[in-house]
Amino acid sequence: MTDEDADPEDHPFSEGQGFDDPYEGFDLDPPELSVDPGQVDPVDSRLVADTLDQRDTVAEDVDADELIDVGLSYMGIQRFEQAVDTFERAAQFTDDDAVEQEAWVNKGAAHAELEEWQAAIDAHREALYVDSEGDHAAAAETNLAYALWESGATEQALEHAEAAVEIDPRNPQAWYNRGFFLLERGLAEDAVNAFENAQRLGFRSPELLEELARGYEELGEDERAEELADEAEEVRRQREEEMVQ
Repeated sequence: MTDEDADPEDHPFSEGQGFDDPYEGFDLDPPELSVDPGQVDPVDSRLVADTLDQRDTVAEDVDADELIDVGLSYMGIQRFEQAVDTFERAAQFTDDDAVEQEAWVNKGAAHAELEEWQAAIDAHREALYVDSEGDHAAAAETNLAYALWESGATEQALEHAEAAVEIDPRNPQAWYNRGFFLLERGLAEDAVNAFENAQRLGFRSPELLEELARGYEELGEDERAEELADEAEEVRRQREEEMVQ
C-alpha cells in the first residue's frame, strides 16, 4: 500500500501508526446490507445489533464485504464503538480468510482510535492467526507494533515493526514505524535508513521529516537535521493552508 502524504498520527485501516487515509471514496450513503433500507438507515447506530443478531442470522445472509464498508463509514464519522461491533460481525459472518483478516485489522484500528490498546492488540493478533502471510498481514503487524508501543511493550513493538517490513518491504508505513522504534532505542543510523526507505516509497509528512531530522541530529549531522526541520515546517504550513481552503 502506497501511503503518499500519509499522516503518522492517524490510524489506518489495514495500516498502522500514520496509516494512509482510510476514508478515500467515503460518502454518507454506505452500501446496503441485506436489509430493507426503507426500514433502517445502514449507518444507524442500532443497525448491527438490531439486524445482525447471531441468533437470527446465518452467514450466507450477510455480505461481509459490504459490512466492512459500513464499518469504514462508521470510522469516517468517528463512531468507533459502532465500527468495532460492525467489524467483529464481519469477521464472524465470513468464510473468506482474507475478508476475515481485513475485518480483524480494521477492528483493531477502531479500538486504537478509542485508545483501547489491549483490545487492539488482541484484534491484530487474531488477524495474524487467520493468516500470518495474508494480504493484510503487514497491516496487522504494523498496527500491532503501534498498539504494543502505546501499551508500553516497546521491545515487542520493534519486533512486529520488523515483521511488517519483512512481509511487505514496499510498505512505507512499515518502514516509518521501524525507523521510529529504532530511533527510540538509540539506533540512529538504522533509523535514518528506515525513514529514507519510507521516503523513497512515497511517504512524505511533517512527522516523518521531523523524525528524520532527529535521526541526523543524533548522528551529529546538524546542518542536514536543520534542513529537514525547516522542510517539515514548510510541509505543515502547506497542509494548514490546504485545510483552510
